[in-house]
Amino acid sequence: MEMGFLDIAVFFLFVSFVVGISMYKSRKEETGEDFFLASRSLIWPMIGISLIAANISTEQFVGMSGQGAGNVGLAIASYEWMAAITLVFVAFYFLPKFLESGIYTIPEFLEYRYNSTARSLMAFYTMLIYVGVTIAAVIYSGGITIQTIFNVNMETAIWGIAIVAALYTAWGGLKAVAWADLFQGSALMIGGVIVLIFGLIAVGGIDSFFAQNKDKMHMILPADHPVLPWTALVIGLWIPNIYYWGLNQYITQRTLAAQNLKQGQMGVIFAAGLKLFIPFIIVFPGIIASQLYSGTMSNTDAAYPLLIKNLIPVGLRGFMLAAIAGAVISTLASMLNSASTIFTMDFYKRYIKKDASHKQLIISGRLATIVFVVLGALVAPYLGDPRFMGIFTYIQEFQGYISPGILAAFIFGFAVKKAPPMAGVAALVLCVPIYGLLQYFYGEIAFLNRMAITFGIILVVMTALTIYRPLKEPIKMPKRTDFDMTTDPKVKWFGAFVVISVLVLYGIFW
Repeated sequence: MEMGFLDIAVFFLFVSFVVGISMYKSRKEETGEDFFLASRSLIWPMIGISLIAANISTEQFVGMSGQGAGNVGLAIASYEWMAAITLVFVAFYFLPKFLESGIYTIPEFLEYRYNSTARSLMAFYTMLIYVGVTIAAVIYSGGITIQTIFNVNMETAIWGIAIVAALYTAWGGLKAVAWADLFQGSALMIGGVIVLIFGLIAVGGIDSFFAQNKDKMHMILPADHPVLPWTALVIGLWIPNIYYWGLNQYITQRTLAAQNLKQGQMGVIFAAGLKLFIPFIIVFPGIIASQLYSGTMSNTDAAYPLLIKNLIPVGLRGFMLAAIAGAVISTLASMLNSASTIFTMDFYKRYIKKDASHKQLIISGRLATIVFVVLGALVAPYLGDPRFMGIFTYIQEFQGYISPGILAAFIFGFAVKKAPPMAGVAALVLCVPIYGLLQYFYGEIAFLNRMAITFGIILVVMTALTIYRPLKEPIKMPKRTDFDMTTDPKVKWFGAFVVISVLVLYGIFW
């Protein structure tokens, strides 16, 4: 694909503007709270758009769109529409607990509820998954998208993405990330609409699209489906969803930076509302690509890039590249900021430099950001191996090693006040071997069902340990007295609207 002068100019102007604004807005970060939690000053529009920008990357544009083009079809949209319901749950159940405790990181909460071992285990698992799986996967999927569309060298694409994200993240921390997300998230949504419109035109309109793709327009798949059986929707899919949106540091970090509970809840519900539209600009284009290029598309991960390469006219390509690059950079920057926060607050400050000054904490965060992005960029080129069955499956499969145990530790700890510390530690320790054995001996079972089985086994073990040695008195969690925990009744109505909308969508595409 040839890039015209206008395309190149639009791309570089957009990237330069976003990086410049984010660095300018975060130029006065002086304390650990400034750098890692944006001075706890984020308001709801920034929280909502930042949540979407952090989440939607080429993991979705490549992986989810690819699944839509493959044998999963529209059913892959369950990740988005069920996420909308999950966000409503997070806003009213998880968020008040986290904000009231004043934590910097999600692992920190486990120390208050169980003990320091539980905190360290979760922090270690999280950093390992970030560097070896999610950071590397985002860099890889961004690289393959830009390579497919613009015929650039893969290594150049990978390191270009990594350097830009690390630049403003290391400079300004979460505030820089949030400001960049505001612009890149907006471009992402606009770019997705553009691709959908040109795709529908190419297949002859909406009526033709639905008529030609009836077999892919179902949300409920058979119980023996290898990727997304209906049984996974009932139980399994909730595990990665609740873990991801409620307990995943790189997502929750912007909610922990909310100005008050009201702003935090409004931001999360706003993101839930935006989630309703995501499948239309990601999964639908994947299905369109399968209709247009089924005979020439060797890898479904290339579905979305092929649409851009073949359908987007000169003059819009620069904007599309900027939107795609922005999606990758936003997600990568969020992961880097959160991984560096966990390293600094859960390891550096606790084990290496207990009396670290604010300046030393910021330096630690910046150095960790650089180290993590380099490691991710080094791992990324290896993720094209066919054994991983596509980038989306790769990410979800490896998340299964930690998400059931972490979710069980939190849910059980919230619900059962007398659950002892060893129950929380057991949940985190047992998750890896249980899921690993299930994958080795029962790999034919859909990974979401393996997550559900792992989750169930861990809950049984936690119950047994609690019966064996319950706490004599429930642990008293810390409560901040300087934080506004007032909620807005209208937020509940918006949350109810989102849940009802999801149910209606499932009814339409049953």
